[in-house]
Amino acid sequence: MTGATEPTVTYKRVLLKISGEALMGDQGFGLHPPTVQRIANEVKSVHDLGVEICMVIGGGNIFRGLQGSAQGMERTTADYMGMLATVMNALAMQAALESLGVFTRVISAIPMDQVCEPYIRRRAVRHLEKKRVCIFAAGTGNPYFTTDTAATLRANEMGCEAIFKGTKVDGVYDKDPKKHADAKRYDHVTYDEVLQKHLGVMDASAIALARDNSLPIVVFSLDEPGGFRGILSGRGTYTIVKD
Repeated sequence: MTGATEPTVTYKRVLLKISGEALMGDQGFGLHPPTVQRIANEVKSVHDLGVEICMVIGGGNIFRGLQGSAQGMERTTADYMGMLATVMNALAMQAALESLGVFTRVISAIPMDQVCEPYIRRRAVRHLEKKRVCIFAAGTGNPYFTTDTAATLRANEMGCEAIFKGTKVDGVYDKDPKKHADAKRYDHVTYDEVLQKHLGVMDASAIALARDNSLPIVVFSLDEPGGFRGILSGRGTYTIVKD
């Protein structure tokens, strides 16, 4: 049965990318359960529109591979530790979503059968078709690749129509709006402008992969209540990255 609002939805299948830091609230580390629950409520509100949703969550609130490497740890080991942190975040988000009655699957690029499913593309697509939220964990399963790149890869593999990048600000600015009152927000920016101007939307590999597959990236504020749902319904403030 189709809801009355469904025909107005801009995209039918999307990937939501959020950082691990988004889950720690005002804490300096770890998970803040009320913040996780708030984000889960945002995801549910979009799921209720009939949109098929998959997610990629970073691990920086627990461990960041690049920082570990910078402090003398061998880079490959540090990156694998970062991947395991993303699995922990994915399980926390799954618990929050399922407490709201949203069927969710955590799918890991590193097999760990006791806690989540291994990544099998056709099975993941089938979950989406059955209106389950899929949370892709452990990045690409390879060191030296960020969760931004993993998000773009999975969005392409799942046939998503856009990536939604939830951040602390309501779009892409020419400089940090929290430090500069005259910062200018872009309504639209191209992939090449993001790379040339170092706008920091995602890392260069992720932007190049999105550009090569004409996959739009919508940058919006995750802190604005109803922002995710509003954009999908044709409202709200955001920046779209596309050609």
